[in-house]
Amino acid sequence: SDVLKLDLPFFNLCVANIPYQISSPLVFKLLAHKPRFRCAVLMVQREFALRLCAKAGDELYCRLSVNTQLLSKVDHLMKVSKNSFRPPPKVDSSVVRLEPMHPPPPVNFIEWDGLVRLCFNRKNKTLSAIFRQKPVLQLMSDNLKTHLAMAGGMNDNPAEEAMPEVPDVKEIVNSVLEDSGYGEQRSTKLELDDFMALLAKFNERGLHFSG
Repeated sequence: SDVLKLDLPFFNLCVANIPYQISSPLVFKLLAHKPRFRCAVLMVQREFALRLCAKAGDELYCRLSVNTQLLSKVDHLMKVSKNSFRPPPKVDSSVVRLEPMHPPPPVNFIEWDGLVRLCFNRKNKTLSAIFRQKPVLQLMSDNLKTHLAMAGGMNDNPAEEAMPEVPDVKEIVNSVLEDSGYGEQRSTKLELDDFMALLAKFNERGLHFSG
């Protein structure tokens, strides 16, 4: 059976050598599982393992690192050489341990991932450069309109011509980045607490992110 399509039963411990091509979706399927398990010990491709464990400033630090470490404590346990297998695969492996956070972090993961995805799309650019891009500003403007409509703050009745003025998203974004001090920072240097603070600042000003 395809484990990604299965409804997993209750479990407290998971030990697995997983197919490398499904490593990312399986990790997040496990971390989304309820009730939360105690621990998972997985053998994965070594580069994937290093990305899971990477810290801010590391070359391999990425969206995968940030999202996994938001939801769990990640430890690299051991390297497994490709020469340990017959026939040997093309890459080395590693064993990692995931321990879900108890309780889970108080954050909307869909919004969190929406922010982190934008930040790491151009991870070597400053946040100001990323959020000045027209497609990003348009996306955030669309999200704002949707949020206001759902909250009853906009008239979405096509029979009514008058529409409340939508705030200037570019102005809000510039203000958030300047006031928070993150404008000249790069995603690869930001810790989890920095992303959490940045998301909170955007939300305070009415800006939200989608998955």
